[in-house]
Amino acid sequence: MPNVRRLATIGHSYVIAANRRLAHEMAVQGKGRWDVTAIAPVRYRADLGRVATHAVDAEASRLRTLNVRLDRSPHLMWYAGLDSVLKDSWDVVHCWEEPYVAAGAQIARSVPSGARLVMATFQNLSKQYPWPLSGFERTSMARADGWIAFGRTVSDTLRTRDGYGARPSRVIPPGVDLERFRPDRDAGRAIRQQAGWNDDDLVVGFLGRFVPQKGISTLLQALRASRANWRALFVGGGPEQPAIDTLAREYRGRVHVANGVTHDEVPRWLNAMTILCAPSLTTAAWREQFGRMLIEAMACGVPVVASNSGEMPHVIGDAGTILPEADARAWADAIDRLLEDGAYRGEFTARGLERVRTRYSWPVVARAHLDFFETLLEAPRD
Repeated sequence: MPNVRRLATIGHSYVIAANRRLAHEMAVQGKGRWDVTAIAPVRYRADLGRVATHAVDAEASRLRTLNVRLDRSPHLMWYAGLDSVLKDSWDVVHCWEEPYVAAGAQIARSVPSGARLVMATFQNLSKQYPWPLSGFERTSMARADGWIAFGRTVSDTLRTRDGYGARPSRVIPPGVDLERFRPDRDAGRAIRQQAGWNDDDLVVGFLGRFVPQKGISTLLQALRASRANWRALFVGGGPEQPAIDTLAREYRGRVHVANGVTHDEVPRWLNAMTILCAPSLTTAAWREQFGRMLIEAMACGVPVVASNSGEMPHVIGDAGTILPEADARAWADAIDRLLEDGAYRGEFTARGLERVRTRYSWPVVARAHLDFFETLLEAPRD
């Protein structure tokens, strides 16, 4: 195929077929111009256990798999046999591994001299990494021809950091699958019935890890202070569950906890929610890097309420409600207004659906990646 550029996109997250949607969509959007190969682990130790990579029907990108070593440690994991794959003639190698991890530095060392290397990062805190992570980052960025920030706070944090500022960059968010994440009243009704609730009950939802930095305590305080006749649905798991269980004992029949929900099942649970709350709390070592549950909820037509931690205000824009961190009274008031005013909720439903369609759908995100790659290929190299 003349004038077709070859793209290798590599990342451990590609072990999950849904995460390869970016590679697939780049192949679809770049048909006739790009030949796309996704490189994934043969298997990887993910959050819910060891997962094996499987090809799926109608996957437009090619799939190659490599064994990985030290996958118990995300910072030290590396790919076995990577050189044999990357020695091929690639125009662009897209590295979906953080620059400061071993796999990122390994990919940077293995990319052929004639290929453009594009790193991608979620890091929105300016951290001083210990050795060897500091060395990994220097190696990765010394070879990089450009980098992708998965949010505005990432770009603001890193563009003045050594190794980043002198290289072209682009802010490109993660995407959401609008075929899987969509309004589905029947699915939501089934989940509500499973929880013992009626279809017209007003459900305050939370999706994510039950850990302190996700603001569980703020949400629990807000629910106790709310005047609405709410139901509360917590989807996830973690060490804060005893506090949620205490709320469930106080408000019997009004709180439901769902542990072990896989990502494939998430759309059904989101559709059972009237609103989704993301009350994350910034700490010295962490602030919200994106908030994927926000775009997934908006895609399901669920209005979102989020704290002003990290990237979340930029993710939501005017399509949701942004509140101060740890202000339980403000959260209670916002929950009450949204639950009591259906027309008000409807405005945010419409804005959210439009925002994910125009900013976060995978075709939009894939085209943004390809546009950046083409810009790098057209620019002269130092």
